[in-house]
Amino acid sequence: QVQLVESGGGLVQPGGSLRLSCAASGFTLNAYAWGWFRQAPGKEREGVSSISSINGRTTYADAVKGRFTISRDNAKNTVYLQMNSLKPDDTAVYYCAARYYGFEDLNDNAYDHWGQGTQVTVSS
Repeated sequence: QVQLVESGGGLVQPGGSLRLSCAASGFTLNAYAWGWFRQAPGKEREGVSSISSINGRTTYADAVKGRFTISRDNAKNTVYLQMNSLKPDDTAVYYCAARYYGFEDLNDNAYDHWGQGTQVTVSS
């Protein structure tokens, strides 16, 4: 049974940092491309970052470039999103997603497996 479980969300002040984790069970981590997405109230879900299964290449949405970093730990079967210099506009529910053997992609239609999400709130 495949399962993705996000954790690490919470309330943080502007300028702070959080690291989100996505624990994957039933997956061989490096056989999948991984993505982080977010959805704020009243807004559509948007791609934040993705990492390729083929060459480890990464991509980021313009809004988070230079602040967020995606990574994976094959030994722990976990994908991470390190978020620094957080802004109130980063407030959203964050989801991780997986698709078998592909390049990095910020299009949510490309992904087959999703976690339940973790809330990130950036506020003073």
